Amino acid sequence: MTAFPFQSVGFDLDGTLLETHRDLGAAVNHALALGGFDPVPADHASDLIGGGAKIMLARAVDQQGGLPEDEFRQLYKQMLGYYAENNAVHSRPYPHAVETLDALAERGVKMAVVTNKFEGFARDILTTLGLADRFETIIGGDTMGKGRAKPEPDAVIEARKRCGGGPMAFVGDSSYDVRAARAADAPVIAAAYGYCDKPPHELGADAVIESLDRLISALETL
Repeated sequence: MTAFPFQSVGFDLDGTLLETHRDLGAAVNHALALGGFDPVPADHASDLIGGGAKIMLARAVDQQGGLPEDEFRQLYKQMLGYYAENNAVHSRPYPHAVETLDALAERGVKMAVVTNKFEGFARDILTTLGLADRFETIIGGDTMGKGRAKPEPDAVIEARKRCGGGPMAFVGDSSYDVRAARAADAPVIAAAYGYCDKPPHELGADAVIESLDRLISALETL
């Protein structure tokens, strides 16, 4: 049996491991209502994801005329407060996510989550869903310090270090993920089923998968 080519695999969270747009959309709509804006449809919420909660809310607000910075800041804080209490109501692992994590663990692969979501939120959601203990480390958009979230490579590099070094591949659904992995010198696979900010085959990944049950075979070809 050929040895698995990677010692560790890093995963983005929203749109890669977990379908989270309903809870994120509810938090955005809570803030929009407080600010006197119209809600975004649940399906449209998935189009806003990418870059973290602040950017997500800013996109929704800007589509309706925008706000002065101080008013937006207050609205953002209210959104975070709501999301802290309601971040795992509808969020669920994608099909085949759990089985794929099991299969990687059976191969001795260490796993990490690298997300632009706040680390505390990521840990809360993964804990609620019973997945947190599967990961060697969980790194959020605030973990490495200001300006060091994806698309900067810092979090991917740190995840690889926490997983013991050696070859790491990364899996994500956005240009932020691909750019971060590339800059960290990690092969990257694009999740076509996620919240892609470009057509999946235009993200520049080394491979594209339509479902997580294709991940291991894709990793073995890199």
